[in-house]
Amino acid sequence: MKTVDPQHTKTSDVHALLLGAIAPRPIAFASTTDLEGNVNLSPFSFFNVFSAKPPIVVFSPARRVRDNTTKHTLENVLETREVVINISNYALVEQMSLASTEYDRGVNEFLKAGLTPEPSVRVKPPRVKEAPVAFECRVSEVVSLGPEGGAGNLVICEVLLAHINEEVLDGDGKIDPYKLDAVARMGGDYYIRANGNCVFELPKPVHNKGIGIDGLPGFIRSSSLLTGNNLARLGNIETVPSGVNAELVKSDPLVKYVYNRYKEDAAKLKQELQLLGKKLLEDKQVKKAWEVLLLSEKV
Repeated sequence: MKTVDPQHTKTSDVHALLLGAIAPRPIAFASTTDLEGNVNLSPFSFFNVFSAKPPIVVFSPARRVRDNTTKHTLENVLETREVVINISNYALVEQMSLASTEYDRGVNEFLKAGLTPEPSVRVKPPRVKEAPVAFECRVSEVVSLGPEGGAGNLVICEVLLAHINEEVLDGDGKIDPYKLDAVARMGGDYYIRANGNCVFELPKPVHNKGIGIDGLPGFIRSSSLLTGNNLARLGNIETVPSGVNAELVKSDPLVKYVYNRYKEDAAKLKQELQLLGKKLLEDKQVKKAWEVLLLSEKV
């Protein structure tokens, strides 16, 4: 295990370590204006949501590591106390990246990146028309985290209005992650696309408290075939199932196949039943997985 002490490591190396390890990070594609009305557009991956009432999002334009200068976005929000946080998706990722170029002050990144400024309703900075979601924000506070290169500046933003492209909504009016097709930042030049196999569902722990891994039967808890994720899924249940009908479970085609093939080798049969239980868990058939695993102990 490598250990790094930030107090005895170059800031650029600490920066690379943090961005490589703390990932993926959502991206605030921030549009701002200065007091003269000049528009700036730039992405920031030090970004997240922190409150729903009031609705608060926070992003951080850090001081540049190489020369300790500040970014135009930070200077603008300090002047005007307004910003629009646009959410970028895969369709915009190259244009968003281009907008991160350090153009001279007064250069309009909307033009450089070929994006369309859409007038906002409550704030002066325009939003990105092509963005699937945009939040018009009032800047509540800017918290400086230090005077040196690499120091962040927390821009605390209250959402005044949200604009959502209806094409990214599902039938219930909620944002569909596959339709949103969001992108997030990794370390270096790497990004991640939140779509396809990258998106998965995980049921939240039961409200009445699951039994936990420590509450699992010992033979399941000590199985070398089940992973920590498998055990956690099994532990997200209020009580261990009881009264399992072994003959009914054995009548299942998959279970019957395993029994017929390995009936002469009890150890192998037990192993294959546990592997089947593992596969059922990963296919989200938790009840059936429990039945098969409990059956395996009776072999």
